[in-house]
Amino acid sequence: MKVTLISLDNWGFNQFIAKELERRGIKVSQINFYQLRYKYPSFFHKVFNFFAKLFFKYNIKKKFLEKKILEELNKNGHQDKILIIKGDFLNPDFIQQIKPYTDTLLGFFNDNYKRSPKIAKIYNEFDKAFSFEKDDVKQFDFSFITNFIYKEKLTSPSKPQQDVFNISSSGKRDGVIQNIARALDKIEVNYKIVIVGKTEGFKDDTQITYTKNTMNLEQVEEFIAQSNVLLDVHRENQSGLTFRVFESMGFSKKLITTNKDIATYDFYNPNNILIIDKKDIDIPKAFFDTPYEPIPKEIYDKYTLPFWVDEVFGF
Repeated sequence: MKVTLISLDNWGFNQFIAKELERRGIKVSQINFYQLRYKYPSFFHKVFNFFAKLFFKYNIKKKFLEKKILEELNKNGHQDKILIIKGDFLNPDFIQQIKPYTDTLLGFFNDNYKRSPKIAKIYNEFDKAFSFEKDDVKQFDFSFITNFIYKEKLTSPSKPQQDVFNISSSGKRDGVIQNIARALDKIEVNYKIVIVGKTEGFKDDTQITYTKNTMNLEQVEEFIAQSNVLLDVHRENQSGLTFRVFESMGFSKKLITTNKDIATYDFYNPNNILIIDKKDIDIPKAFFDTPYEPIPKEIYDKYTLPFWVDEVFGF
């Protein structure tokens, strides 16, 4: 069997899907359009693209991406199945051009319609589509599936470097993250919180690290290993579970989260997971005093990568 993964994979999570498929003897090709980003040859090209998008709905960067994807598909030949992750970054007419290259076109959305309204234009282009957002499952008749535990077990130091770890991109969540840091300072809980996207040296009244440089997945895992608790701050209008949730499960770490919907899942355990209100942050010091309680195997297994691959690819 031949399978192609087409995705925006800036963190590298989807490489684990490929490895699981390869473990089963499936030939896998990956097209990561994060690595196919167009670079303007000159300032003129950037200005030209601005006006082309504004007046003619023509986007040089999009056309470059489409050209590169088709080149890869032509090189790889016909596929039994193609999975597109974050297909809302592609135009509907281009997705139609992908269809002849496969017997089955699958989609997985780990963003939601309210944040990415383009989903409404492309959802019916797939033979089967999945979403981690319960409201979108109802609205578009998707099949529901969460993100997945991409890796299990870490070698943690005998003495953790910090109690809490989080890395987030700078944006609308900054204020909430800063308030959480202040709440942790108040109860004297140490943390490593990194906000990516602000100028190096940016300071506030917290111990948050601000940087322009992101981390790779290996660096993130190193900080997770050095921590007892992970922090998950969900985006507005999103209830789907982020990969931070599944890192906490796979690496047996406690979790502090602003996502109230997590309480509806069968793995939810208030000993392991503290749900906080963005507008009224309360973090009891006692949460840090009890050890992590393992999730029952029959529940845990439903969130592993092999289960995810079985569900999405119909094995």
